[in-house]
Amino acid sequence: MSHDREALWNTGHDESVEVNQRALIDKVLARYSGEFTVFRELLQNSDDARSSAVEIRFETEQYVRKDRNESDEPQALPDLKTAPAVQWTFRNNGITFRDEDWSRLRKIAEGNPDEEKIGAFGVGFYSLFSVTENPFVSSGGHGMQFYWKDNKDQLHVRRGDLPSKGNSDLWTTFEMTLREPGPIPPAFDLMRFLASSITFMVHLNDVSVYFDHFRIGHLTKSTGLPRNLDIPKGLKKSSSLNIMHIQNIQSHQIRIEAEVMRAVYTMTAERRPVPQASEPRKPQGGFFSSLLSSFTTSSTSRRPASPLVPQLPPRAMTELHQTSVTLTVFTADVNVKVDKKLSAELLRSMKKNPPQQLKYSLIYTGKDEYDMSIAAEKDQPECAGGVFQGLRADLDGAGQARLFIGHATGQTTGIGGHMASRFIPTVERESIDLVDKNVAVWNRELLYVGGFLSRVAYDLELATINHLWEEAAKSRGNADFRPELELEDRLRQRFVHILKFFTFHPSTPSSEVSHLLEIAFYGCSTNALRLLSSAGVRSAIDIKEPDPTFSQFLKYLPVLPEIVAREGALTVKALQNQGMISPITFHDVLSELRQHPLNEQELVACLKWWTNLPSSNSAIDMDRIRVELLNAAVLCPSTGDGKVLPLSAVQYFINPRGVGTHIPLDGPLPGSLAPLSVTRDFTSTQLVSFGWKELTVIDWLQYIAKPDTTADNPAYDFTKSVEWSERVLSILSRTWLSLSNEGHNSVKALFSGKKCVPTTRGLQTPDRSYFPTVKIFSDLPVVNISGIPIKGSMEKMLLFIGVRKHVDLQLVFDRMIKTGDWTIPDLIGYLVSVKDDLSAEEISRLSATSAFTEEGGDIDVGTKRTRRRACELYEPVDIFRQLKLPVLDWGEKPKWKGTSEEAKLLFRLGLLRIPPLGTIIQLCTSADTSIRTVAFKYLCDNIPVKYPDYKPDDFADVPFVPAENEDGFHLGTIREVFGNPQWKLLGLSVVQTDNRKDVPSKLGVQEHPPASSLLSLLEKTPPQNEAMARQWFGILSDHITSTFPDRYMFTSADTCVGFHPTQLNTLSKIPIVPSKGSGSQPVRWLAPSQCYVGKKTGGEFHSKLFIFVDFGVNANRFLSACGSKNEPSVEEVAETLLADPRRFYDMAGGFENFLTELRNLAVNRRLLPTAIVNKMRTSPILLGIRRQKPTKTAANSTQEPDEDGWEFQHNLLKARDIVIADDTNAYQLFGDSIFAAPQEDLLENFYTWLGCKSLSDVVREEYKVSREIPNTKTAAETRALVLERLPLFLHEHTHARTKVSFSWLSKPDNFKVRVFGKLTIVKTLDSDNLRSLRTQDASAAAKRIGQGAIELWLSSSGQVDMYEVATSLCRLLFETVKVNDALLFMTILSIDLKALRRRGYNVDKILKQQQHDKQLAEEARNRYLSSDSCFVETPTPHSDTASVRTQPPVQRPEIPGKRENGPGSPALPNPREPQPSQQVLKEPDVSTNQATQGAKPLSSTLQNFTRKFMGTAPQNLLQEVTKVAQQQRSREVTPQTNIRANVNMAIRACRPEQGTLLHNRQKMEMIKESLDEGYCDVSGQVGELDHLGSVGDVKVFVTRDVPEAATFMTRKFEVLARFIHVIAPLTKVYGLPTTALHIFCDSAGGLIAFNRNGSLFLNLRYFEAWHDEDVKKGDLSQAQISWFFTLAHEIAHNLVEPHNSEHEFYFSAICEAHIVAFSRLLASPTAQ
Repeated sequence: MSHDREALWNTGHDESVEVNQRALIDKVLARYSGEFTVFRELLQNSDDARSSAVEIRFETEQYVRKDRNESDEPQALPDLKTAPAVQWTFRNNGITFRDEDWSRLRKIAEGNPDEEKIGAFGVGFYSLFSVTENPFVSSGGHGMQFYWKDNKDQLHVRRGDLPSKGNSDLWTTFEMTLREPGPIPPAFDLMRFLASSITFMVHLNDVSVYFDHFRIGHLTKSTGLPRNLDIPKGLKKSSSLNIMHIQNIQSHQIRIEAEVMRAVYTMTAERRPVPQASEPRKPQGGFFSSLLSSFTTSSTSRRPASPLVPQLPPRAMTELHQTSVTLTVFTADVNVKVDKKLSAELLRSMKKNPPQQLKYSLIYTGKDEYDMSIAAEKDQPECAGGVFQGLRADLDGAGQARLFIGHATGQTTGIGGHMASRFIPTVERESIDLVDKNVAVWNRELLYVGGFLSRVAYDLELATINHLWEEAAKSRGNADFRPELELEDRLRQRFVHILKFFTFHPSTPSSEVSHLLEIAFYGCSTNALRLLSSAGVRSAIDIKEPDPTFSQFLKYLPVLPEIVAREGALTVKALQNQGMISPITFHDVLSELRQHPLNEQELVACLKWWTNLPSSNSAIDMDRIRVELLNAAVLCPSTGDGKVLPLSAVQYFINPRGVGTHIPLDGPLPGSLAPLSVTRDFTSTQLVSFGWKELTVIDWLQYIAKPDTTADNPAYDFTKSVEWSERVLSILSRTWLSLSNEGHNSVKALFSGKKCVPTTRGLQTPDRSYFPTVKIFSDLPVVNISGIPIKGSMEKMLLFIGVRKHVDLQLVFDRMIKTGDWTIPDLIGYLVSVKDDLSAEEISRLSATSAFTEEGGDIDVGTKRTRRRACELYEPVDIFRQLKLPVLDWGEKPKWKGTSEEAKLLFRLGLLRIPPLGTIIQLCTSADTSIRTVAFKYLCDNIPVKYPDYKPDDFADVPFVPAENEDGFHLGTIREVFGNPQWKLLGLSVVQTDNRKDVPSKLGVQEHPPASSLLSLLEKTPPQNEAMARQWFGILSDHITSTFPDRYMFTSADTCVGFHPTQLNTLSKIPIVPSKGSGSQPVRWLAPSQCYVGKKTGGEFHSKLFIFVDFGVNANRFLSACGSKNEPSVEEVAETLLADPRRFYDMAGGFENFLTELRNLAVNRRLLPTAIVNKMRTSPILLGIRRQKPTKTAANSTQEPDEDGWEFQHNLLKARDIVIADDTNAYQLFGDSIFAAPQEDLLENFYTWLGCKSLSDVVREEYKVSREIPNTKTAAETRALVLERLPLFLHEHTHARTKVSFSWLSKPDNFKVRVFGKLTIVKTLDSDNLRSLRTQDASAAAKRIGQGAIELWLSSSGQVDMYEVATSLCRLLFETVKVNDALLFMTILSIDLKALRRRGYNVDKILKQQQHDKQLAEEARNRYLSSDSCFVETPTPHSDTASVRTQPPVQRPEIPGKRENGPGSPALPNPREPQPSQQVLKEPDVSTNQATQGAKPLSSTLQNFTRKFMGTAPQNLLQEVTKVAQQQRSREVTPQTNIRANVNMAIRACRPEQGTLLHNRQKMEMIKESLDEGYCDVSGQVGELDHLGSVGDVKVFVTRDVPEAATFMTRKFEVLARFIHVIAPLTKVYGLPTTALHIFCDSAGGLIAFNRNGSLFLNLRYFEAWHDEDVKKGDLSQAQISWFFTLAHEIAHNLVEPHNSEHEFYFSAICEAHIVAFSRLLASPTAQ
């Protein structure tokens, strides 16, 4: 290659590179996105030219044309919003243009090499082309006109002297004639822009804006004297790379005055809200405020904020409004040291060397200046803020503070103030460049200076605040604490202002700017940031987070004020991330408590904090911490003797809310008692948590009883002072009821043996003192407490400690009972009088004393009557006398009253008033009928009032219940007798009729016998005949049936009252069903599982194989529960078939009925157990069909031969002996040698499932050819034809996966066509027991060896048969091939493209799309080969995640699930647009997924075929197609009986769902609202379904995404009930069990219904959206019509899984079979 380059230099010629200058300028201008770009660039150029003044003029056409020297009267001010300007003029009074300036002006991107100038890229001037085509520049008598030569793309200039040369005009002018006249830029926004722009200008200090001859705005800037500032210690003056070195820092003030015409303010319609600020105050001195002394202020300074004033009257639009602003500017002088490498890179980027010195400025607005600016802004007329609003501090992070590079850029600083320095911007000067590697180093180093300067300003202001704080604190005599509250608040507001000013918000557009400034702000100092805390200015490390809990008692701890934490949240968070401003810890609390004693209020606050702490933290030793707290805290009372009390010495506290109120505070109290002034604010529980105990009366009593306490003051000794004894006893009496038993015992023990009770005979011990009521003896010491009556709690207390209330009872017995002077009523009368004084021991003695006589006992004279204890006698009433029980001898006077005090005492002593339960039960079994009757009535009347403990099981073996059975009346046990009289018919005992009303419920007699008894009864004595069975089973059916009220009720699962499922299972095996016998056994008994209930179906043959019985509806229901079925199950049919296949076939009455049974097994094959399936695979149960030539007896046969004259032989064979006829050609050859499966998809799949092989698997093909004819035209044309038509075929072929891709096939080496002289195909049938060979000539055949090329062999002996071409290629192209595939491919190969277009094929679009896909695939391949990333394959069109049949989404209304085509009559599919994924064949290794389910049947393909070719297809072609199609169809019309049998089979296949959690619905067929070609097939997994419960017999499920599933059944109860009310009649129409229907609900999606293994699921959400409102109104018809067809659709899936024409056929057949019954339902009143 090098010699080529040398030759080019030797022989070639030079050509210049041409630049489209207009396009270049447009592209440069496209990068300028900011406002006022033209003025920004011109202002910067003016400042670089040392201009002090600038004029900006907007000129109308009238103003430009008129002679400016005319003395005409000025015109009115044009409308600033609408008046069009035709020219902009910009003038400055700077240095006039030099030759090098004129030369650089016409050069693009040369830039200004002066390192002191801002301009760097040389493109700023060309911003003028954004508004004008021909800018004109004049300066110093010279001019330059820019123009586009010949109005093309090359820019030229014309330069020369002007007539004004030599005049004294020193202004440089830029005239811009606008492309199109238009309104001037927003005047108010322009003034704001200009005010911000001149802030950091070095030389420019005067800007005027004119509209025609009106000056609508004027800005002037003046600068104060600078002051040198001391840099705080600890700051690092050099940047990280030592490029920037801060030398010194100065501050000065800038004053900007504005004079703006009123019309400018009216440009804005709305007045924006002015930020609220505190009222301005006089500066308090300090660092920043002292700067004001260097500059005199104007009329706006010190001006207080004014409230909003009422609307002023209109004024002249030309009236001028004056305002001003004063700004403080901090400036850092920086020396720059750049190494040579970086300097060279910067020179390359900027076209100039970096400066060796620069300045970095920061605008700071103090608190007072900020407040005055806010107040002044409120007076602005009709405008959204003031002209200087953009210069004021941005405290809220709104993004107003910008970086200036001479003028404002689009880059914000992230803090409250503007910054300016020699940053290197991007080309459009909108932001600084942080992308370029070298420029970014410069800008990042420069941002360090900005963070450093911010930290200096912050530290100086904080030093001023600290000085004011400390001076004010000292003046109060409290140097280490706080100033006055007012000053403290003002200083805090001032600190919040500076903290918000230096809060670092995210900057825009580059967030790195504020991030770098923040890093420098915190990192430039070795000292931690200082903040204003509650204790003054402190380091952030020493300041704690605000917590109001501690503020009441930790008053000396430096804490961050709440307002600071709230307003400066971002800064506080940043400091917390650095480990500063930590929360208050327990160590801080202990440290403060050890240094400062607490008064009562502070101690209360401290203890409240402790009590609010969580005590259940296992990770913290709370007991140890509590001890440390109590050891540290010391109470220094503010009142009293001032004695210091360490909290560690406290043991007790008084509870003022309890008995503590009775303890006298003026008496002796323990020294370890906490003051009540502290503890009254806490609950007892809280005080106990400190380890303190409540001072109880017992504790106090024990304390005052101590010898040390009584020795100090005898007046407080209750054994010596009567007054103190009376006071102590009074206190005890008031608290007695609140004391515990242990406390009572303690008091008793304390007073025991001590003379502490005041009596008439002085202080006595309690056991020698008596109550005043004891008057039997006059010399007893009676209690005498002055002023206090002996009653209530005082009486109880004295009684407990031992004061006596009566004389010993033994004396009374000795004097009264033994003398016989008293009767029983007299004795009881005395005892009643003293009963309240009797102790428990005395009552017990009375109960054990035999002092009472029995009524009617021995009354012989001279004999001593037997006495009994009270517990051995009964109350003297008539009922006990009738029961002949021993009653008390009470006599006649006084008359016995059961409610008298005497009776109550006797009952207390044990007198019986209710016979024991065992006694009354025994009386019920008495031989005496009268006693037995009275006793049983008494028992029943008093249960459960008097006998609540009655339990039937306790007397289960006692025969005391009056009963009857078929043998008459008798007594029976509770277990033998039942309440329901119907059980008498079964020979069981029931309650006698007279007692049947209440006895069962009261005595626990069961209404029904237990299921185990019934089970035993049926097992031992089954019904003897059909009548008895009808009666018995009818009764038992009521015993097992669940009953529900009129409304549906909820159950957690299906329940059955009575028999347990295991018992029903046992019954199913017991011979209890009588049936007709034979011979010597006229009746034989069968188990329910061996027979079937219901009427025998005449059209079926099951009655020949199985036994059917019918005992009526009720009895049949019982047998059904016991295992009898309405018909044999699939498993039973299979077992019968396996037992004797030939007999089963003969019973079926021919092969058609036998095929019906096989279809039933095929549909329900998933219900068959594995063992049966395995046996079916090896048993001769399958019907095989073999063709054979007509025999001699065929003339008499009723079987019609097919069109070729074949007869069909049927035989029962094993699966291995039958093949699936999947190869039509091979079947034509070997049909007489093999038995094939019936040619139905359902049966073929079933045969395959049982192990039948496909015919194509047992037939092997070999090709024999003669010599090859190379390079024939036929081969080339055939190959081209195949490759041309194959995409058209693939567009229609979507049901089978391909083996190779079309792109692969298109390559010359992968698809070859060879022509031979003759082609012979040898087909060999190689089965287990058969080997046969057939040979035939062919015109075409295709073969492929391994993964090699596909070769198509043609015969030259005749015309190529396109059917053979199509057939042979389809076998190699597709995994599964159907005959109609080859037929369709043949047609496409045979007809020319024009004919195909006429017949509906969009040939051009398909071929173009195929070419486009090929191009895209090639591009993707190239990208893959050139990229480093891995290629991720897209899902294949037949994968589960993408469906080629999915139509684009259609926007639907809000009501979900609208079906455009009803399920009863689906519309024909519309012609589909070609999908890219359908036009290519996939590579063999792209996916290993199985082929998609549900391939289109022949009838569906024929439908498409007819639609596209019927119009003008040749007659012979249509006949050929029809012939082939008919060969694939059934040989005869299917009888209606078979169709009805299949319909019944589909309905019988519906079953209940047994699971409670459905994991997915991958195998479910669904009805979906968005139909695909009229069908509703959806694949893939959906959310899980959870079983919530049942409504009646219908189970309810919900998906996991349904909210509040726990309350779903309650919330949707009404809707569920209405839905079941709609679908329940439909189950009767279809003859479905209600349990086969299930309701589910999801939260989203288009799923209306689905069939899961025969269980039908209906979506409640669609019922609620579609029909619920109509059903509420009583109109059920529309709802039932819709769900009638939905159910038919789902039932059809029991026969056919895919959505195809066969499914549609059975759907229609199901509707047809039940439409009459459905019409009756609609005609009934309930459906109206």
